[in-house]
Amino acid sequence: MKIEQIISRDNQRLVNARKVRDGKVPDKIFIEGRRLVEEALRSEIVSEECFFSEDFTDDGLRRAFRGRVFEVPANIFTSIADTDHTQGIVVIAQRPATSSLNLEQKTAMPLVVFLNEINNPSNLGAVIRTAEAAGVGGVMVSKNSADVFSPKALRAAMGSSFRLPYGDNVTFDEAINWAQNEGLTTTAADKRGKESYTSVDWKKPRLLIFGSEAHGLSDEQLTLVDETISIPMTHTVESLNLAVSAGVILFEAKRQNGM
Repeated sequence: MKIEQIISRDNQRLVNARKVRDGKVPDKIFIEGRRLVEEALRSEIVSEECFFSEDFTDDGLRRAFRGRVFEVPANIFTSIADTDHTQGIVVIAQRPATSSLNLEQKTAMPLVVFLNEINNPSNLGAVIRTAEAAGVGGVMVSKNSADVFSPKALRAAMGSSFRLPYGDNVTFDEAINWAQNEGLTTTAADKRGKESYTSVDWKKPRLLIFGSEAHGLSDEQLTLVDETISIPMTHTVESLNLAVSAGVILFEAKRQNGM
């Protein structure tokens, strides 16, 4: 393995890495940190370039990389890092192709999650991680949502984004139509939901829909779904964090499916 040296923050490869980090290169993704890079190397993600800080000490991970490798002085490496306390490793990889609406339900639980206009990348990533842990068949992400492969979303998902089938830029109507064509019941989580999440038969194939953190789902959107559910809470609490709500519901579905 040949390690190439970079000594200037104005080096074109570092300039390009910053563009990928900032979401300005649509076909590339920015992966930072030991754990996330390890997950990427174990997945089908195609990694192209790896940048190490000169004080990076994990020789095993350094040798595991098969693309072009660059060593960067520590004070310059921080110019490409997305975190305040960088671990000294960044990988630039090809953005995975989406599976659009043709999500494969590869698991025992017949459930797909649809995230509608989720703007917080950390919440988005956390739901994707929770969805994989619960064993869902895939995740759809709507237009006007955060990017599944932004650095913050990737860190929150902790590798699940590399493995879980997903589709993005899906409109609400497209998701509903897809579910109907696939024979899935459309179920929306909403604080106005008529049924408790525990009273639902989660063995039945479903598209589980979550709205945005700020304003949830509109009245018009709720009229398009087959059923609405809620999580019963004490009256002093108005709502739960999106990722917490997803975890509560998805693990009830997991329990019912005996997984």
